Amino acid sequence: MKRTTRPLTRRERQIMDIVYARGQATVADVLEALPDPPSYSSVRTLLRLLEEKGQLRHEEVGPRYVYAPTIPRDQARRSALRNVLQTFFDGSTEDAVATLLDLDARSRRTDLDRISALIDKARKEGR
Repeated sequence: MKRTTRPLTRRERQIMDIVYARGQATVADVLEALPDPPSYSSVRTLLRLLEEKGQLRHEEVGPRYVYAPTIPRDQARRSALRNVLQTFFDGSTEDAVATLLDLDARSRRTDLDRISALIDKARKEGR
């Protein structure tokens, strides 16, 4: 399936969250889990668009299509974050982290300790 770089809409992201959480999902599963769900045919259309974007694939199980992600969630997160870094921070991890810390100025001590440990680990691994 051809993967495109078109960004996902809010509703598409909601659907992807549902599919990732379940591992796979039918139209009925997505309808049940979506807040303020649109019509059945709208969900089918959105799932088809996500396939066209290369985010989902489907297989026929009896009379239903069962949709599953084409890539693992952690890989999708890295790809999306890489795009955000390039788009909004000119590729600067430092600027992105500074912005995140500024947004969440009330970061809990445990969060900051974990971030510090991750930085130390990355330094030791030579990243």
